[in-house]
Amino acid sequence: MLVTAYFAIIVLLALCVGLEFTARRLTPPQSSLTAVANPAFRRFQSIFLRAYLLALWADWLQGPYLYKLYRHYSFLESQIAILYVCGLASCVLFAPFSGWLPQVLGRRQTCLLFCVSYSACCLTKLSRDYFVLIVGRILGGLSTSLLATTFEAWYVHRHLDVHDFPKEWIPSTFNKVATWNHGLAVGAGLVANLLAEWIHLGPVAPFLLAVPCLGCCGWVVLTDWGKEEAERGPEGDKQTLILGAANGSVIRLSAKERFSRSCHEGLRCLLSDKRVLLLGGVQALFESVLYIFVFLWTPVLDPHGPPLGIVFSCLMAASMVGSLLYRLATSTRYRLQPGQVLCLAILMAFFSFFMLTFSTVPGQPRPHDSFLAFLLLELACGLYFPAVSFLQGRVIPEEKRAGVLAWFRLPLHLLACLGLLALHGEISGTGGGEGGGGTRHMFGGCAIMMLAALMAVISLFTLSRNDTDLRLEGCRGEGEVE
Repeated sequence: MLVTAYFAIIVLLALCVGLEFTARRLTPPQSSLTAVANPAFRRFQSIFLRAYLLALWADWLQGPYLYKLYRHYSFLESQIAILYVCGLASCVLFAPFSGWLPQVLGRRQTCLLFCVSYSACCLTKLSRDYFVLIVGRILGGLSTSLLATTFEAWYVHRHLDVHDFPKEWIPSTFNKVATWNHGLAVGAGLVANLLAEWIHLGPVAPFLLAVPCLGCCGWVVLTDWGKEEAERGPEGDKQTLILGAANGSVIRLSAKERFSRSCHEGLRCLLSDKRVLLLGGVQALFESVLYIFVFLWTPVLDPHGPPLGIVFSCLMAASMVGSLLYRLATSTRYRLQPGQVLCLAILMAFFSFFMLTFSTVPGQPRPHDSFLAFLLLELACGLYFPAVSFLQGRVIPEEKRAGVLAWFRLPLHLLACLGLLALHGEISGTGGGEGGGGTRHMFGGCAIMMLAALMAVISLFTLSRNDTDLRLEGCRGEGEVE
């Protein structure tokens, strides 16, 4: 497995470089030429990216060795499953508040709260006490929820409401984030492997490195973002929302009322539009399976001695390959539609889990086959996320998107929690361990969930077969990926 992992990372990185050059030739940037030439926008974009990329880097550093750290502390797989469930349950609990906190505290202050809470989460990894580690997982759930919403909320608010830049320039920033995010993920695996295995600092080292990165992120938010707000003014960060009334008067909504209104309108949209409901089902099934995969990949491969940081980089590089293939597939040369790519991604994920049910037979593990199946799954993820993002943008009304996506995340995390609890119960009841029957049964369950997701996608496009909103029109520029 050692040689396989290093060979795979070299091949995947070479493939990424080749696909990137091909994608740039077939899909040249078209949407942000004016934005690139605007010095005020470039300066504002740079201020945002400095902080956000540091936050993403700190988050990726914690991916490769989390399970390994808990095993290093001699916890059983069933105990580790409960730790993961605590993190997911925390995401369920804090996800709604992650959209409400910026309206109460202010967006910049909530980003600072993220830096503090995630640093505390990392520092709890120094303790071998199970209760302290549970607290760390709860803080991690809060931090993950804030990372997913707060930084982007600050950027969009300043972009539109303060600087009054054109809305069409927003994708140029988040395309840069997407490009850098893949590279950061691959680099995080390499750096984590360097610290934990090459320098022999142990699996806690990547978590400790994340703390100064979060400190730098907080400093940028405190200084650069603070200076930016001082120059432009913090308009609207904690103000009430003013709505026009029919009689010419105004209605002021507090942050709490705005939060309640967003959730209510999101639920109404979800229940009234069958397309939105089916798309939410696809997202809940596919992405809940990914949380289960995040828990299981380490115990499946680790007994066979691969460098976990390099394996993590391979998985992230495979996801990058999938993202680049999406750009190529939807270019004017190949003209595949996002819905077709989404079906392909779900099929690939199904075959990945189908392979894993055979490669994790108790007493007869085939780690090379499992590694290949994991790479196939990450490749499917690279295809899935831009495709589903495009469909969300076309199916969900923009003004209701935040509320609808919050409802999407609820069944997603609940399904993942139930899966891990079922795995915990099977392990505890049978004494199974790494690569045992419980793991194999869980992969089988994931394969069934992928079939259900595929049926939901087929139903969605049967329902919308004449809907031109769900199709790309003509030549797609790079700015339409996200």
